[in-house]
Amino acid sequence: MSHTAPARPPGIRRGVSWFAVALLAAAGGGALAAPAHAGGSAVPASQPLVVLLADHAVRTRPSTRARRGETVAGRRPLTHVRTVLPEVDRVTSPGGPTWVQVRLPGRPNGHLGWIDAARTGRTATGWYVSVKLSTRRVTVYRDGHLERRFSAVVGTRSTPTPVGRFFVEEGLALSSREPGGPFALATSARSQVLQEFNGGPGQIALHGTNHLGDPLGTAASHGCIRLSPRAITWLARRVGRGVPLTIAR
Repeated sequence: MSHTAPARPPGIRRGVSWFAVALLAAAGGGALAAPAHAGGSAVPASQPLVVLLADHAVRTRPSTRARRGETVAGRRPLTHVRTVLPEVDRVTSPGGPTWVQVRLPGRPNGHLGWIDAARTGRTATGWYVSVKLSTRRVTVYRDGHLERRFSAVVGTRSTPTPVGRFFVEEGLALSSREPGGPFALATSARSQVLQEFNGGPGQIALHGTNHLGDPLGTAASHGCIRLSPRAITWLARRVGRGVPLTIAR
């Protein structure tokens, strides 16, 4: 039987230098965007989440007879916090276990899988982040309502920001000496061009612009999404593990 975990504010842990060097980028400055509340959004008001209380084998179908693929770790590699995954579907086998279809981190981007609901917890989030590459804007929603819009730096043509449906894996507070601070939100997306970068797995992050010089509103990163220090601070204090992230052209 699954356990019920209460929703908590996002936990921010200290970052590590390879992450800052490998994933981050971009220009400083930029004022915090004004609140932008609007109705009529197609964004869901809530996203169910699954908290992993142990490592889980991923299967292609909701059955113990289905092919077993990867194993998703119960804790994230950078901060060692518990893994939180967006729930897509949930089924209970007649006389058998409950299975949960979840979004998974890593390659291939946006892939799904089924895990046994045992040794998991259930929670939800009202936060949702959308990135529009053509306008280089990040839009943040809460409970289906528009909260903020921010100007951003996105990937270049040769190192583009991947498009698709992703989620936030973990949050990091970066040293004032490291590029890309003061915060980074590591996501489930991976670069389609860079399989590895400075020791990292080509992971895409939303992060700040400390010690980086490209102007907001440009396409200049290795694929990461850069926000002003004030904007990423606002975001990191609200958006935690499992929060959905959609990136569109």
